[in-house]
Amino acid sequence: MKKILLTGFEPFLSFSLNPTMQIVKELHGSTVKDYIIEGHILPVDFKKSEVELVKLLDTVQPDIHISLGLAGGRSKITPERIAINVKDGDADNEGNKPQDEAIDPNGREGYFSTLPIRAMVDAMNKAGYPASISNTAGTYLCNNIMYVGRKYAEEHGGQMPSGFIHIPASHELAIEHGRIPSWSHQDLVEAIRICIETTVNFGGMKHD
Repeated sequence: MKKILLTGFEPFLSFSLNPTMQIVKELHGSTVKDYIIEGHILPVDFKKSEVELVKLLDTVQPDIHISLGLAGGRSKITPERIAINVKDGDADNEGNKPQDEAIDPNGREGYFSTLPIRAMVDAMNKAGYPASISNTAGTYLCNNIMYVGRKYAEEHGGQMPSGFIHIPASHELAIEHGRIPSWSHQDLVEAIRICIETTVNFGGMKHD
């Protein structure tokens, strides 16, 4: 079967749980048409996560790569349009706190997603799940991983659709954290499943 590499992150900052972990674990091993999903959790560590993602891409050799991240405070599912060559922000789980650093000093300024992000948003909205394209993945780990994944795809022939999707908090996290928008776990899973199905059905790469 063809393979989809789906990644999430461990908890970070003030978030004691990360709903992307639960989504990835639930979807791991499931199939969409002739694709099987291989789910993996990345560490919230600027240095280790890059290395681990590249190792996964080398080992799994997926036909599609989708990474998920938590955007606590957003109310919609937001596929990201672009990753920029910058890492900056709060300290990661190991205390690394880059400031104004390049992800790749010799790399491109940015990479656009090659997932069918407009079709994803349309499909989610049609199914009743609020979604919109995001034009900023920030400069923290999510942007970092999207950049590394897209760079890898480009350097290995450019045929593998690759990109990143931010999700809102789950109800469980919102109850613990406070006043942030949230979705039920099942709705988050179903919305991401729609994104995966849309990518598979699209049958190719697209810049949106």
